[in-house]
Amino acid sequence: MTDPIIGAPVRRIDGKLKVTGAALYAADQHPPGMVYAYGVFSTVASGRVSSIDVREAKATPGVIDIFHHAHFEQLYRVPNSPITTTGILTASIVDETRLPFENDTVYYSGQFVALVVADTFEHAREAAYKVKVSYAPAKAVANLAQGVKANGTRDGGRGHARGTPEPAFESAAHKVDVVYRTPVETHNPMELHATVAQWENGELHLFEATQGVTVHRNSIARVFNLSPSQVTVQAPFVGSGFGSKLWMWPHSIAAAAAARQVGRPVKLVVPRSEMFTTTGHRPETEQRVRLAAGASGKLVSIRHESISTTSFTDQYVENCGGVTASLYSCPNVLVSHRTTQVNRGTPTSMRAPGAAPGLFALESAIDELALSMGQDPLAFRKLNVSPRDESANLPWSSNHLLEAMDKGSAAFGWSRRDPRVGSMREGTELIGYGMGACNWDAYRTPAEARVALNADGTARVNCAVQDIGTGTYTIVAQTVSELTGLPLDRIDVRLGDSAFPAAPVSGGSWATASVMPAVAEATRAAIAQLKTYAAASRLFPGADAKQLQFKDGKLVQGSRAVAYTDVLKSERYASAEGAAHTPGAPAGTYSFSSFGVHFVEVRWDPGISRLRVARVVSAIDVGRVINPLTAENQVRGAVVMGIGMSLFEATEYDERTGRPSNNNYAEYAVPVHADQPEMKVILLDYPDLQLNEFGARGIGEIGITGLAAAVGNAVYHATGKRIRELPITLDKLMTGIPPVKA
Repeated sequence: MTDPIIGAPVRRIDGKLKVTGAALYAADQHPPGMVYAYGVFSTVASGRVSSIDVREAKATPGVIDIFHHAHFEQLYRVPNSPITTTGILTASIVDETRLPFENDTVYYSGQFVALVVADTFEHAREAAYKVKVSYAPAKAVANLAQGVKANGTRDGGRGHARGTPEPAFESAAHKVDVVYRTPVETHNPMELHATVAQWENGELHLFEATQGVTVHRNSIARVFNLSPSQVTVQAPFVGSGFGSKLWMWPHSIAAAAAARQVGRPVKLVVPRSEMFTTTGHRPETEQRVRLAAGASGKLVSIRHESISTTSFTDQYVENCGGVTASLYSCPNVLVSHRTTQVNRGTPTSMRAPGAAPGLFALESAIDELALSMGQDPLAFRKLNVSPRDESANLPWSSNHLLEAMDKGSAAFGWSRRDPRVGSMREGTELIGYGMGACNWDAYRTPAEARVALNADGTARVNCAVQDIGTGTYTIVAQTVSELTGLPLDRIDVRLGDSAFPAAPVSGGSWATASVMPAVAEATRAAIAQLKTYAAASRLFPGADAKQLQFKDGKLVQGSRAVAYTDVLKSERYASAEGAAHTPGAPAGTYSFSSFGVHFVEVRWDPGISRLRVARVVSAIDVGRVINPLTAENQVRGAVVMGIGMSLFEATEYDERTGRPSNNNYAEYAVPVHADQPEMKVILLDYPDLQLNEFGARGIGEIGITGLAAAVGNAVYHATGKRIRELPITLDKLMTGIPPVKA
């Protein structure tokens, strides 16, 4: 019997394709006769297009056509139909409901106002620069503060209330009332958003940089009034997305419409600068957190009220208080979300939407309350960890947060922390220790898969799920290998094609927990068919298919074992096949969530104004760890992204015009190799068998949650400076800091 492959640290089976350049992404596709599109983007944030002069642009060599609101076909909007326990085949979702070139109104800077199609990319871009657009500009609402002043706020829903939080707060022995702010963050995956669109016999084929081929297919079919069977969307490889590629954006529709009108395949790649404007972002937030505790240190009141920015075309809500309602035990809780409209494109999900900015506020406030009471921040949290989901009045399916805190603090050396601010130093550097709990809901959605066991000794898996760089190809292969005994190099995994059995989007940390059960059931169905073939063959005369065993690629009856390939060959069958549809998570019995904690060491050198994250220890409880290599990689990547959130990232807008001012990789600061800390990841590996048979929960999101708070809490410990507005930039630390005594 071979060793179990589930839980083994397996290297990615698609790695060689990627490092050799054989893996083709959306923009790498070149169907015969393809032409190129390049966008013309609004230079004002609010107003309308008063005129478009395309005469000079049309005279550019190679130009085929130029589309705009006065020259574009009539299309249809997408009614949002979310993924439900039964709706995976029909779900259609977009964040920006307005169609490209729908009218002459401009809602944000960087909005598509025209599209040039030409024979080469260079000709299309040259002509786009020659399109002359005149505007009747209106005063832009440039940020959250301006939005609240101009438009007020509206209810975003998704709130929670229990008990009587206000009187409990007023009568409490200890309390804090603090406001935290986070800026717009932009996803910036290395792979640009791209579409290659081709029509043939009335059917549409897209190569798309998308995190969800099934939903993208359904959505674009709605736009062109097609049956989903008339649309194919392929994304075999995706250069990450962090949420920006979950749903369809205007460029995909524009490319498909242009391809139909010019009668040739069209490639449209969104420039980096416009990935800051027209493909989503994490919205700006303002969060007021009021916490109160009794003399014993137990929380008695939590109020977490947030405002986030949304566009003038759509209502997107950043669910900042989603985890606040359940992470800590408290009888009196209020969570509310409100939005305000600004002249920016519609926000969208960004890694751990809601929870990442929400836990910055909550976990910072928890520290502030603990310190005001003279309590150790770790001890305070351990005292208040919730043994059940009090927001839903359900038990957790699995929760090992206290163990994560113990193991993380031991590995970090939290016991060495001197609680006095600025008391720890080495050389010229002040050392700060901080921590923050992390939390993310665990999801499982419906999924489908098809598996074939072939006569040549290989297996083939078809599933529409995408691999966005997280290792899904490998996880799927491990699942088949576990059940068949086939080595990974004999398993052909085919993903990212809407013609394959339907699968969920690769986001929300739900792909692994959703797809593994479908692949497993399809594999078992293929094995069952194989047993039927064997029982009817001369190799197992008189056998009962139900009594045959399948082990390590062989059919077994008593002492007789026959390779499954021999069974297929004896019957002249090419394969035994199985298909499966598995449901979403069971409802009403358990609450599903993942938990963890970050411990962070920062170092601040006031003499040269240098702040750095020196060490991070993350202890994470995410159910069964299917592949330690890919799992740890996900946590490490999320930690680095959290460092970016903490110290670097903010999309800046001119408050006079609403135009982004750092929409490029030169000025939008992100962590680089020199910013990487020493990292240790501890994965607890407790299977959550209530969520799925493998006990797996998602891991992509949770690593970023709570990290920004841990950094901020460490900065306070080192400097005495409480920074409540991200990012923690040097200018916020360089004032009011007492000199270091020799």
